[in-house]
Amino acid sequence: MNPKIIPLIILFGIYISSAQSDYDNHVFFANSLTDDSYYYSHGVFTLPSKISVLNTKLPVESLIFYNPPNSIRLDWISGKRGNWQATIKIDKWRNRDINFQGDTLSFWCFTEELIEKDELPKVSIEDWRGEVSIPVNLKEMTDILPTDNWTHLKIPLSLFNRPKKSINHQFKIKNIHFSQASEEGIRHILFLDEIKIYNGNSRDKDAPESPTGVSAEAFDHHIDLTWNKNEEGDIQYFKIYRSMDGNTYHPVGIQKSRFNRYSDFIGERGREVSYKITAVDENYNESSLSSEATATTFELSDDELLNMVQKACFRYYWDSAHPVAGLALENIPGNKNLIAIGASGFGIMAIIVGIDRGFIQREPGVARLLQIVHFLEKADRFHGAWPHFMDGNTGKVIPLFGKYDDGGDLVETAFLIQGLLVARQYFQNQTKEENEIRNCITRLWESVEWDWYRRTPNSDFLFWHWSPDFEWYIDHPLVGWNETMIVYLLAIASPSHAVPADLYYSGWAGQSDRAVDYRQNWGKTEEGDHYINGNSYYGIKLDVGVGSGGPLFFTHYSFMGFDPSFKRDRFTNYYNNNRNIALINQSYCVKNPGNFRGYGENCWGLTASDDPWGYSAHEPSQRMDNGTMTPTGALSSFPYTPQESMKALKYFYYELGNKLWGIYGFRDAFNLSQNWAANIYMGLNQAPITVMIENYRTGLIWKLFMSNPEIQSMLGAIGFVPDE
Repeated sequence: MNPKIIPLIILFGIYISSAQSDYDNHVFFANSLTDDSYYYSHGVFTLPSKISVLNTKLPVESLIFYNPPNSIRLDWISGKRGNWQATIKIDKWRNRDINFQGDTLSFWCFTEELIEKDELPKVSIEDWRGEVSIPVNLKEMTDILPTDNWTHLKIPLSLFNRPKKSINHQFKIKNIHFSQASEEGIRHILFLDEIKIYNGNSRDKDAPESPTGVSAEAFDHHIDLTWNKNEEGDIQYFKIYRSMDGNTYHPVGIQKSRFNRYSDFIGERGREVSYKITAVDENYNESSLSSEATATTFELSDDELLNMVQKACFRYYWDSAHPVAGLALENIPGNKNLIAIGASGFGIMAIIVGIDRGFIQREPGVARLLQIVHFLEKADRFHGAWPHFMDGNTGKVIPLFGKYDDGGDLVETAFLIQGLLVARQYFQNQTKEENEIRNCITRLWESVEWDWYRRTPNSDFLFWHWSPDFEWYIDHPLVGWNETMIVYLLAIASPSHAVPADLYYSGWAGQSDRAVDYRQNWGKTEEGDHYINGNSYYGIKLDVGVGSGGPLFFTHYSFMGFDPSFKRDRFTNYYNNNRNIALINQSYCVKNPGNFRGYGENCWGLTASDDPWGYSAHEPSQRMDNGTMTPTGALSSFPYTPQESMKALKYFYYELGNKLWGIYGFRDAFNLSQNWAANIYMGLNQAPITVMIENYRTGLIWKLFMSNPEIQSMLGAIGFVPDE
């Protein structure tokens, strides 16, 4: 079961097992989510040399791999006076700190035909500043590569020199380059896998214990596996073996050691599938196979599909909450200590859905809420407002967006309070624990100084940030139409630090020059710059909104608890307006003016997410559309567009599930034109799916939030009136 390991270099140093425990701090490449080319790669050549690429990306091989389900295929010809280079880039998901730990670069390679050592490529590494090392010739690392066998090559980082000095072992590597080293003019193919930075002097030869408690649960097109975590501290991953006949097992995937869940996308119904799992330690010692678990995929009804999606997204906040705070992480994978306050408010509502639907029992749900509220009481606050991000261990502010972001964030605080007020109404049992939840939430709610964030007694706006060191330096007024409506609603509803109700009209829906300029600056249009829009897009009238309505999260974040149905202010019925924004979004995707691959009636939902180039608030305009689709856009719109959203859900699951579906439901985003799928799940995007689907199905979260007495008084103060 273990591939043959050929030790090539004797390395010296101290092996520290604990440093190996975090897979992401060691592994540069493990596998590709897309199965034809690896997005985070690049190949260039000068004839007569050549390297095979697909749209400049290195091809992926799904039949030959060390780590399932695929490897990178390096296919080259080194010609006279030509050149080629293949670059494998770090998958730099949001908030990833490039900080590989170890003293050795290692990778596994495989060839089907003999490659003489003089014909092997050179390898160099590039740091985050763009400085490239002097290349190391692989011919110096081995006498010969055996055929039809995976070989483990190890290169001490100390060999990768700059022109004048050695590279530090804690090198922040962003690229690894393979390049031409000879001119023999012969085609060669080398498969690369498990590219890693680690401490290379381990002598551990003891295999881990086999995983226990393996179970399988089948759904329509996939099967979820769970198992008990191993006690060994040096497990780097679990390897999943699948059998379609109950006899012959093949490796199909791996799972990082921090997780004990895996989703295997089968792609069809009525298939009985069996699984066994092994544990693999940092020195590639592999345990024996676990006991067998078997399940059979079967057709799910629409209601069962909704259950499946809600439960998977709920797990983000239940299984992977911060162990000390109980709150939501910004993204997974990502910084395991970075708490996102707004996402945590959304996560509280998702947990309540989980309790009500029986995903978890009420007692552990109560315990989790107690953990959360007690942590929030002790965490950093700034005139009652929490920061955008905080340390999950200490509750201290993390100024992720720069030094001025070191204080209170009123918008993220409003998202959190929205969730807490839902929880206060849900936990109504007369027990010591639920009484404490309610009392603590009331104290937190009443201590937010919304009026402080007005900045001055005569200000027309609420302001987003305040810093104890820089005060109002960021100077960001809250002006609609966008995701911040809930801030004004809660500030007016506050029982202790309320702002006047007319601030809703001077700030949120303001007509001042500053408000108009604000809308024009971010929307790059005069349509809707006075809050009221009135134009039609694709035959759909938009009462309120800038341009064609903006990204869909504008219709989600403020309306997870606040029910816009059957009521209107001076401008519109926001349920109808939100529905129209969603329909405009879908219609734009059907029209597809950018000619992006995949867009259509079933593939829509432009909203904020990561994309191949970073992070963007994608919306139905060619200025803000780059081909990236975000599942939460359509799925969190279920209350407004149930038929259209169900079509999107089925398309994402049935047609793209092999790329998109994982342990927390749909991954954050994808771009078919770029052959890219996000590796991460986002705290701001998973919970809205669970919560808004529930609002479509039962209205549970809407009913709970609206039952708070302060909310009903606020509606009257603003002037909301009944409306069909």
